[in-house]
Amino acid sequence: MAKLIYSAITSLDGYINDEDGNFDWAAPDEEVHRFVNDLARPVGTYLLGRRMYDTLAVWETMPAGGDQSPAMGDFAGIWRAADKVVYSRTLETVTTARTRIERDFDPEAVRRLKASADADLAVGGQAGLVDECQLFLSPVVVGGGTPSLPDKVRLELELLDERRFGNGVVYLDYRTRS
Repeated sequence: MAKLIYSAITSLDGYINDEDGNFDWAAPDEEVHRFVNDLARPVGTYLLGRRMYDTLAVWETMPAGGDQSPAMGDFAGIWRAADKVVYSRTLETVTTARTRIERDFDPEAVRRLKASADADLAVGGQAGLVDECQLFLSPVVVGGGTPSLPDKVRLELELLDERRFGNGVVYLDYRTRS
């Protein structure tokens, strides 16, 4: 059975963007980006909400080479190779290959997908379904915005891995306990 992994770059105070929707502070440097790529490489399917899909869709058309770093070019290839499921009631069409729209999030359908998948799945976060949480804590406090974790969810976690990067980012990988 595949794992369902929640991965996020978050501020130290727990936000994936600030109150204005900005997340420029979260842009990984080359060292962190290479590490993120290694984590993303085995992901077979991304489960995304509309806003996250709109944010990540740029990787579909990012040209190889040019002004981008090697890690960015590598991630573009990883993104294009994975399947994507977008949960949205308003999105009419997708602009990326290997992508389908689901109008409603059905936890039972995700459980079936997880049980039948050959490769891990990555999600924007759903309580009760997630097997692993991979958080990249950025050395910034933004004071508000979109929380990286949902309210009113309690999970017991077991630390699997941790790593510190030269730019001050700290990676924490937790497995959820049943």
